[in-house]
Amino acid sequence: MFTGIITGQGRVENVADVPGQDAAVLRISAPGHATDLGIGGSIAVNGVCLTATAIDGDLVDLDVMGESLRLTTTGALRPGDPVNLERCVVAGGRLDGHVVQGHVDGTGTVLERADEGNWVRLRFGLPRELARYVARKGSIAVDGVSLTVTAVSGAGEAEQYFEVGVIPTTLRETVLRARTPGAAVNLEVDVMAKYAERLAAFADGVAR
Repeated sequence: MFTGIITGQGRVENVADVPGQDAAVLRISAPGHATDLGIGGSIAVNGVCLTATAIDGDLVDLDVMGESLRLTTTGALRPGDPVNLERCVVAGGRLDGHVVQGHVDGTGTVLERADEGNWVRLRFGLPRELARYVARKGSIAVDGVSLTVTAVSGAGEAEQYFEVGVIPTTLRETVLRARTPGAAVNLEVDVMAKYAERLAAFADGVAR
C-alpha cells in the first residue's frame, strides 16, 4: 500500500521487451530508494506498483506485465524520462495522502493547465467508466501523486473531466511540473468508491 506522497524522483535507464513474452523489464535509477528495497520489494513508479527483480546500487530492474504496459503510461517510457517514486508505507507510519494501491485503473489526458498565482490548476480528461468514481473533494492519484479533486464534469457531459489544484512544492518535487496539455497520465481512483459500487451491486442483485 502507498499514500500518494511522492518520496523522490528517478530516471528511466532502459526499457527492454522480454523476447517471446508479453512483458518488459524497466530499469530505473532510484536514488535513495534502493538501499532497503530488496529483491521482491515493491516500489511505485508514476503510481504503478512494480516488483524489484534486480538491484545494483541505485539501479533497479522491474518486471512489467503486458497488462500494465497497455493500461498505464509505463509502455511509453523512454530512457531519460523522469519518474515519480514512492516506497510502500511502513505499518504504523503516517498516512499523509490517501490509500493508494498502485493498481492503476487507466490513463487520462491533461486538458488544461492554468497558473492561478501561488498554485496551478490542472484539468484532466478521463474515461467515462472511471469518471463515476471521482467526486469533488474526493481523492485521486495522478501519476502516483495523491491529489484532492476540486471540480468535476456533470454526469451528462460528453467530455468527462476533473480538476485539481497543485501547490508549488508538489510541482517542484514531482513530474507534474512537466505535464502540459496533451500529456498522458496514470490514474488510480479511490478504492473505497469501487468497493461501495460493488457492495451496492450485490445489494440490488446486479453483479458488476
